[in-house]
Amino acid sequence: MTDKRWTALLVAATAWLTTVAAADEAPLSAADRRAVVEQLGRTLEANYVFPDKAKTIAAALRHNLDAGDYDAAHDRPALARELTDDLIAASNDLHFAVGVDPAWVADHAARQDPARAAAVRDEERRDEARQNFGFAGLRYLDGNIAYVDLTHFADPELGYDAAAAAMRFIENGDAVIYDLRYNNGGHLEMAQLLASQLFRGDKDQELFDYYYNLDGRRVERGQWVLPALPAKRLTGKPVYVLTGSTSFSAAEWFAYTLKKLGRATLVGERTAGGAHPVDRKPVGTDFFLQVPIGQIRDPVDRGDFEGQGVTPDHPAASADALAVAHRLALADLAKADPAKRADADWLAPELAARPPLSTAALSAIAGRYEGRRIDLVDGKLRYTWRERFRLALEPLGGDLLAIEGVRDFRFRIVRKGGKIAALERIDRDGTTRIYARLH
Repeated sequence: MTDKRWTALLVAATAWLTTVAAADEAPLSAADRRAVVEQLGRTLEANYVFPDKAKTIAAALRHNLDAGDYDAAHDRPALARELTDDLIAASNDLHFAVGVDPAWVADHAARQDPARAAAVRDEERRDEARQNFGFAGLRYLDGNIAYVDLTHFADPELGYDAAAAAMRFIENGDAVIYDLRYNNGGHLEMAQLLASQLFRGDKDQELFDYYYNLDGRRVERGQWVLPALPAKRLTGKPVYVLTGSTSFSAAEWFAYTLKKLGRATLVGERTAGGAHPVDRKPVGTDFFLQVPIGQIRDPVDRGDFEGQGVTPDHPAASADALAVAHRLALADLAKADPAKRADADWLAPELAARPPLSTAALSAIAGRYEGRRIDLVDGKLRYTWRERFRLALEPLGGDLLAIEGVRDFRFRIVRKGGKIAALERIDRDGTTRIYARLH
């Protein structure tokens, strides 16, 4: 869909709502406010996905105007905020937003010129490149679990190379975690590309089914698993999607569809509940309306999650979701292959929730041990050996200490008679070594 950015209301609306044409704009008159409300109503009725509901909402805005609800809105940003609040209240649809941006309105008309349209596209490409097309982090977690941190779904026409590189990066993982906790949406076509890696390419599988309004006509589309990809497929490998209350729009659809198809386990918090595709439409010469123009339906029972959000399979605070998903992935891999049980057992202490140690408890650990020492610096433990190598220590609970950047061994505090007597090194293969405490 050309120029159908399924943009993030939760991130972008604040900037839109405070944009003004000039610092010294004239106050709005009653006639100005009425003209805006009337124009907004017509734009709403022409574009909103639910025509009957659009008429009701437009009538509610006119009623509010006649009741004097907007009399205190003396400038354009204030009126835009009032109208946005009323649109959301009347529809329970978080995609709605009214903003003030006369430059955008003028530019919207100018985009009919091919040269201007090309310049705008180049600007979008530069902006996306500065954000690496939404791919904020790619790495492998312990246990050979690939991790993808995705801040938004970029237009794949612009971000295809970045997506291809990310897909190739994760193709050797035994499992994959997609982090969409803070992803506010974007282009469903990018979601289609990434999701296609999780399914076979020789079998028809629909991912999304939807319709939308395009210049007064209804367009119906279905998006399916792509038959050709720039990377190996991850069929049969466990998939986990992290969700949060700020997961929105296309991010929610990615999670919802994979859950419906039984292809992913969702971990985190219920999502925001913005299921409808949106577009930006000019209202007069100064205002614009962000309006839901279509409806997406899942490929199983043709439902959606508008206003309700997507419920995770494993509820967890968003801040803890990655650790929870990591534990689940390790457990699922161990269940499928008992040889991987050792990895799950070894990593369990690092991924478990644990309360912080008190300053007194940390101070008790500090001291000199054979060939090494532990200091308490700025409230954190620091491990030093050979008087030149220094790494941070992290308490894991149960007297275990993880060493910064070290994966093949950890320490355990040895106590005798209630006092710390030694530092025990525990290697991943189960061998141990004791370093007596000197003082």
